[in-house]
Amino acid sequence: MMEISVCAKNLSYAYDGVNVLENLSFTVSKGEFFIVIGPNGSGKTTLMKIIAGLIKNQSGKLEIKGQPIKKYKRKNLARQIAFVPQQVPTDFPFVVEDVVLFGRSPHLGTFGLASVADISHSKQAMKFTEISDLARRRLNQLSGGECQRVFIARAICQTPNIIVLDEPTASLDIAHQLRIMDMMEKMKQEKNITVIMVSHDVNLAAMYADTLMLINRGQQVRVGPPGQVLTYKTLESVYGCPLIVDENPLDKLPRVTPVPGRYIKGLAVR
Repeated sequence: MMEISVCAKNLSYAYDGVNVLENLSFTVSKGEFFIVIGPNGSGKTTLMKIIAGLIKNQSGKLEIKGQPIKKYKRKNLARQIAFVPQQVPTDFPFVVEDVVLFGRSPHLGTFGLASVADISHSKQAMKFTEISDLARRRLNQLSGGECQRVFIARAICQTPNIIVLDEPTASLDIAHQLRIMDMMEKMKQEKNITVIMVSHDVNLAAMYADTLMLINRGQQVRVGPPGQVLTYKTLESVYGCPLIVDENPLDKLPRVTPVPGRYIKGLAVR
């Protein structure tokens, strides 16, 4: 029987009486690459924060590894889940190796002193994310892509079973996007870590996700393999713009192409 990392039933959340999430239900298996997609304002960031335990779900149930999230103490939950936010701080003059070592916080003893084993974990995380050469650099001396890898290294150093990422490839160039996504795939394959993330790039999501969940205005539209979720009819109804959905020549997965206005006249989009 496949182990379940996250199980959500009828999750809902509202800000000032306005629903942001409504009755979301889904499961994420251990070692699965689960990607959430949808238009701006769909509630994706709120969902990531709920899964990571940063905010409490207002209704519905959320279980982490078979146990209600509300039963976890903060430190114990941090041993299970690491969170990488969309906007990572880059203006702090912290040294990279210290930032990565912060990931060991949930595992430190009473006096908060890092052990030889903790330092070993941090070095392994930096090696895995290919930032060992940046160890003595300060965050405010790094590029956006380098900073993103530093905070992913910190999450790995936390040795979680689940890593939650809110748009980790936002504002990165194509090469850095692929580097981050390959890193997530490698974590899944080599460490059997469950990866849950938000992406605005439906084509990247299609190439990497085991499961996609499409949400719109806080509601769940469809959950399943990329081929079942990324259909023209579904995407057009959600995004409200002309699209062409065909087959990616690399692996026969769906490929989504937005159609600029100058091409629309006389074009039958299917």
